[in-house]
Amino acid sequence: MKIGIPYGKERVEVEVEQSRVAGIVEPNVVSIDDEAETIRKGVEQPVHSRSFDEFIADAGDLLFIVNDYTRPTPTARILEVIYPKIKHKNTRFLIATGIHRAPNEEELRFIFGDYLNLLKDRIYVHDARRDEDMTYLGVSSTGTEMYVNRLGVEAHKLVTIGSVEPHYFAGYTGGRKSFLPGIASYKTIEQNHRHALSPRAQALVLEGNPVHEDMVDALKTIEGKEIFSIQTVLDGEKRVYHCTSGDIHDSFLTAIDKAHEVYCVDVKEKTDIVVAVAGYPSDVDLYQAQKALDNGKLALEEGGILILVSECRSGIGEEAYFDLLTSSETPQEALQRIGQGYKLGYHKAAKMAEIATWAAIWGVTGLEDKDSRQAFIKPFHDVQQALDRAIEKKGKEARVLFLMDASLTVPNVA
Repeated sequence: MKIGIPYGKERVEVEVEQSRVAGIVEPNVVSIDDEAETIRKGVEQPVHSRSFDEFIADAGDLLFIVNDYTRPTPTARILEVIYPKIKHKNTRFLIATGIHRAPNEEELRFIFGDYLNLLKDRIYVHDARRDEDMTYLGVSSTGTEMYVNRLGVEAHKLVTIGSVEPHYFAGYTGGRKSFLPGIASYKTIEQNHRHALSPRAQALVLEGNPVHEDMVDALKTIEGKEIFSIQTVLDGEKRVYHCTSGDIHDSFLTAIDKAHEVYCVDVKEKTDIVVAVAGYPSDVDLYQAQKALDNGKLALEEGGILILVSECRSGIGEEAYFDLLTSSETPQEALQRIGQGYKLGYHKAAKMAEIATWAAIWGVTGLEDKDSRQAFIKPFHDVQQALDRAIEKKGKEARVLFLMDASLTVPNVA
């Protein structure tokens, strides 16, 4: 049986006996209507808000907060619908990078499409490490000090554009994430992400999830700011399945059921081998691709082999998590050190180290072999070779589950 696996913007083909394939898990197939019409209806029928036209009518200036290159958010397609309404307005666009690096030219084109040249002189990139760009707003009930980009505070009105997908520790992306971590300071993000070490900080969970609840609570520091939120849900082919808008919290919550329909996939049983694919754009680096491991582990038997397939085209990403892993002899040591003091990124190291205590992690990536090994990932440069070795190691009864789009798809073992 031949199976095509995304790698970067290409596909590689592997061959495996059909009897060994426990499943090829992709986002659920849903019915897609005309995408532009779906967006138009979503914007024209807001949840608990004035219409978009009414919202922008008396705006002195508008700041659009948009997702960066690590999210599949269809910002350009949304602009196709709303740009005629805003082209004569005083508008600026702030890319909500969180702690990610600034986008390159290709990534800017991915975000803005054909509108990049038109808007280029109005596009700003958030830098969480530039304290001089931040404004202090107050403290959440859990102690998170809310420092955010002053552009978001000084603008008369805000429009956020996001997409809602499962997130491995925030429950779901979208909504409140445009602000925290989107345009928050490094210090603020670090304080919030410390909560990711909680066992309740997991995919699909909002109630009792301290990361989500802290994000929502921190937003109370800008309660007086007028915000219009546009949220999309995409299908497995990155087409617009659903669009909702209006109140930043209610539009987000409205989109969750639709995201669940796409990305929560039932599987019959756990398997010996899981191939977890982090495709474009989630394959930018190991820091982002790790999400595929966290979803892949849900379908893996204890003692199994989890094979990450991800180009990791920009390397390891943020360094703090990697420094912790590389300075630890064992996954157990890494977990112990995290317990002694938190730095931003340690939650990432914790998730990886936790898996490595009960399963083997292998990786087909563009990373240097030494970097993979230091992150407790056995390196391979060919998916077929990694798959053959895994089957050989697990024995003649070994079964393989292929989890495509593993950064977003959450397997639910019946």
